[in-house]
Amino acid sequence: MQPLIDNARTFGQRPEEFAKLAEGQSPEVLFITCSDSRVVPALITGARPGQLFELRTAGNIVPPYTTGRPTGEAATIEYAVEVLGVRDVVVCGHSHCGAVGALVRGDDLSAVPAVREWLAHAAPEPSPGPADDPAVADAVQHHVLAQLLRLRSYPCVAQRLRDGRLTLRGWYYEVHTGAVREHRAATDTFESL
Repeated sequence: MQPLIDNARTFGQRPEEFAKLAEGQSPEVLFITCSDSRVVPALITGARPGQLFELRTAGNIVPPYTTGRPTGEAATIEYAVEVLGVRDVVVCGHSHCGAVGALVRGDDLSAVPAVREWLAHAAPEPSPGPADDPAVADAVQHHVLAQLLRLRSYPCVAQRLRDGRLTLRGWYYEVHTGAVREHRAATDTFESL
């Protein structure tokens, strides 16, 4: 923890670098990814403050859209699309994902009931893929596509897609190599960017 504290102490000593950020934000991308500490959107994309609007959830899950009981995730998506006017939404899954791995393996999650209910409620069961794949690559990629499909059920997303003002993108990040692949609809495969 101490290195983090030391950096935080000196971080604000360059106010001229941050003054413009007080004027507001206008990110072009909503980046939805996992809460996993190995997945750092700004590091992966090279984004500077103000360029990405981020939504991080266990397993990069987009919950089903419902009326009457809004979720923090739904509010974040709606705000990014309607208020900030993002042009792209990226759902980025990653290798070695604990959430998707638990679903694929059928792990007993009784010791973590909130995690169990989040995964059961929000994620359709991903395809199993090779049993010996610790990266659960196939399952994670299938899961990313399921989240993109779920995003289409959000009214604000559906409207912007119809208007041509929004693009959905599915990415797969390899923790062990740093490689990023994007889903290509024409071939239905994840290919290098």
